[in-house]
This record gives sequence, C-alpha cells and structure tokens, in this order.
Amino acid sequence: MNWNIELIGIIAAVLTTVGFVPQLIKTLKTKNVEGISLTMYLIMFSGLIFWLTYGFLIDSFAIKFANIVSGVLVLSLMVLKVMYKKS
Repeated sequence: MNWNIELIGIIAAVLTTVGFVPQLIKTLKTKNVEGISLTMYLIMFSGLIFWLTYGFLIDSFAIKFANIVSGVLVLSLMVLKVMYKKS
C-alpha cells in the first residue's frame, strides 16, 4: 500500500465525514428536524454501505474509516429525525 496516496484518502475521509457533525450537533441542541430529509439520509446511508463494501474489497483503510464513521453519524441523524418528528 502506498501510504502517500492513502494519506490523501484519509484527509479526504476526515473532511467529508466531519461534514455531518454540525447537523448532528444542531439537531441534538434544538431537537428540530423539520429541515432534515429522511429520504436523503436513507439514500446516503445506502450509498455508504456500498462504499464500505468497496473499501473492504480493495482493502482501503481510508474508505472503510470514512464510511463506518459517516454511517454512524447518518444513522444517528435518521434516528433523531424519527424521534423528534412532530406527530
């Protein structure tokens, strides 16, 4: 494995994964999920599963790391969407 190339992947993984954190923090603080699309997050989660599978197939730490963490964050947002949804 070429660690210089993998490092670029790790940096990209961290930056794209961290993108979900502000939404998660805001949702936890406000308990407001009106602007969150459950459909979008379901599609995103499905894509993450395929990326994770691909990461295992090519044995890429960066892809596996990013998609495991992103999956946890996206799944958390989906759970909050269902929990805080107004009846």
